[in-house]
Amino acid sequence: MGFVSRDRIRSALVVIAVTGLLGGLVLHFSDWPAPAGMVWTAGVLPILAALVAEIIRDLRRGEVGLDIVAALSMSAAVAVGEGLAAAVVAVMYAGGTFLESFAEGRARREMHDLLSRVPRTATRNRGGRLEDVPLDVIAPGDKLLVRQGDVLPVDGTVASSFAFLDTSALTGESLPVRVAMGSEAMSGSTNAGDAFALIATRLAKESTYAGIVRLVEEAQQSKAPMSRLADRWSLGFLAVTIALALTAWWFTQDPIRAVAVLVIATPCPLILAVPVALVAGLSRAAHYGVLIKGAEPLEAMARIRTLILDKTGTLTDGRPQIVAIDSHIGMPDDEILRLAAALDQASKHPVAQAIVTAAKARGLALSVPSEAVEIPGEGVRGSVDGHKVIVGGDDFVVGHVRRKSGDHPALASGSVLVALAVDGRLAAHLVMADPLREGAGSMIGELRHLGISRILLATGDRVEVAERVTEGLGLDGLRAGLSPDQKVLLVLTERKNGPVMMVGDGVNDAPALAAADVGVAMGARGAAASAEAADVVLLVDSIDRLGAGIDIAHRARRIALESVVAGIALSILGMLVAALGYLTPVQGAVLQEAIDVAVILNALRALNIRPGATKTPEKQITGASCDGTIREMPPD
Repeated sequence: MGFVSRDRIRSALVVIAVTGLLGGLVLHFSDWPAPAGMVWTAGVLPILAALVAEIIRDLRRGEVGLDIVAALSMSAAVAVGEGLAAAVVAVMYAGGTFLESFAEGRARREMHDLLSRVPRTATRNRGGRLEDVPLDVIAPGDKLLVRQGDVLPVDGTVASSFAFLDTSALTGESLPVRVAMGSEAMSGSTNAGDAFALIATRLAKESTYAGIVRLVEEAQQSKAPMSRLADRWSLGFLAVTIALALTAWWFTQDPIRAVAVLVIATPCPLILAVPVALVAGLSRAAHYGVLIKGAEPLEAMARIRTLILDKTGTLTDGRPQIVAIDSHIGMPDDEILRLAAALDQASKHPVAQAIVTAAKARGLALSVPSEAVEIPGEGVRGSVDGHKVIVGGDDFVVGHVRRKSGDHPALASGSVLVALAVDGRLAAHLVMADPLREGAGSMIGELRHLGISRILLATGDRVEVAERVTEGLGLDGLRAGLSPDQKVLLVLTERKNGPVMMVGDGVNDAPALAAADVGVAMGARGAAASAEAADVVLLVDSIDRLGAGIDIAHRARRIALESVVAGIALSILGMLVAALGYLTPVQGAVLQEAIDVAVILNALRALNIRPGATKTPEKQITGASCDGTIREMPPD
């Protein structure tokens, strides 16, 4: 049964239960008791039928839930002619189950665009004519045209002189890579440069991207089940309820007393308080830009002990930025950046656009370049304010000017060097890299304060890049050069230490997100595949929202537990009073309603949760093994 149809059925059951209760009350106060009883019964039976069907499905799966108590109380009340009590229980139960599924259904509808990044068609060159064809008709050997910004539809080899590909969604490499003619290009990469020709080497269903999609599906099927908070209390409460009801019946021979016990024992503090608190927690999390797809992931977030983080786009920003400017002729940094950015306005290359963005961020006025000529994949030359300017790769720029000793800065691993020449002289180098997100270190400390004892980095990027980026973060381990299936294996291996949360943003992270107890996707700029596979989506491009989401989950779960404990204590007290004959079934139902109101009001406190950022001292990282395996970090 689909989520939409299930929500519609539960909505209809709520309407039936409320209509039956109100209709019977109208007839009852109109001195038509017999028709009133019939209306109450008519309103209860559909709820009871749906409840019995749900119980049977649970028992077939080997699960025992609190639904049994609700079914016993409704059926027993109907059997002894206590229609009003049965109707009240039916309304409480139908309302509680609808409320529990409301947030999950809404979140899934908002995330219905499954794997929307997957290309549906490709442009094939056949006999010198271009035609758009479905992916399933592409065969190995077909020549395809991949335009700028297109996602590669199949695996293939580059048939043009070169191609610039953004592989960050697949490998975690944040900077575009240059792929030479004859080299392999993976499906799911994005063309970051000019259009190029691609010779297909695999069918679409056998390509890299399709394999990742299959991994997502397999990981979702193998995901460990998460039980509802309410169900973990079910067996004990069910045993107490039946024991008290049978005891009251045995000693008094009055079935009405047993019914009164069952009615007041209807586990509405569990059925209602838990979803109310958790739905309120979902609402508060969404307020802070954290979309949690249902109550179960919210519960699981509060129990996470191991966190696995992707690098590119998660710990780092995922976009190249200028980290240093090295001038060789005494030119001010702002002037270097202004000249380079002015000329780079003529290029669509991601690095060129990053330089333009950096100049605009400093408020620099950029002149319009003239005579600009771009050599694809190499650089741009032209005139800016009467100066002859060349900007691009170091080899390209140096090929037009003379290099002097000492004018080549040391390049850190994972960085890109952009050279600038002005009027025939090598003027400067701009060092670009994908730096750590601001606040990442404090976030690690906050997560440890929230109970996460083990934090690892898992990335498809090179190990030396990962080591440099994470230096000083205080991680417990690092694993680099991972493929999507290796990330899944890491998640499954770490389960021995407790529930695992995986955070990522790329297509290559989607299988691991699906396999984790809680998968978290960076949804602001991440791939649709990771957002669909994840249980939680950070709607704001800020990793610090993760701590807020976990904090909200902890507090919402604690409020739910407080409501449950108080509600069950009051219910057991009421059951004892009913067993002694001081409460009728209808009075028990009314008392149970009062208990419901109390626990719901307490559960609604979750709407006022304000996550706090508590910072704790961070441990120092010592590095990771160069072979890509996890290297444990010693405690301080």
